[in-house]
Amino acid sequence: MTRAQRRVLQSAVERTPITRNTNEAVDQRSSLGDRVADGVARFGGSRGFIIGFIACLVSWVVLNVVLPGRKTFDPDPFTFLNLLLSTVAAIQAPIIKMARNRQARHDRVDAAHDHEVNPKAEIESMALHDTLDQPSNDQLVTILDRIEALAGSIRRLEGEGSRGNDGTAGT
Repeated sequence: MTRAQRRVLQSAVERTPITRNTNEAVDQRSSLGDRVADGVARFGGSRGFIIGFIACLVSWVVLNVVLPGRKTFDPDPFTFLNLLLSTVAAIQAPIIKMARNRQARHDRVDAAHDHEVNPKAEIESMALHDTLDQPSNDQLVTILDRIEALAGSIRRLEGEGSRGNDGTAGT
């Protein structure tokens, strides 16, 4: 029997909950880098980041193309902008990958926890069914005993009635 199975059985015997907050378990094991990666991935996929990024791109183009009479700092084909975009992509992609890997680890912890909780729920459900079925079984035994007693009484009455009808007994 595995350690998780022993823990489930022990919890069922002791009638204690086995559930726990997996978020806390994962957060306790996370490093600063994990938390930073989660924050960057959360921000990098947000509407605020996308809207801000589009606003920066539009501003960059406006400052370098539309405004006449100014010396532009990144003339068309926007070489410096391409460098910045490549740098952002090069930094953001591995950080998002780190966050996804961390989420995958968190999902594995959740799955392992569910694998413990589900058998316990099944054990508790079976115990509940046994508890609910027990009075019914006792009632059935009582009903069967009464039926047998009534059948015996009917046989006895039939035996007495048949002796009285043939004229040999009861005259």
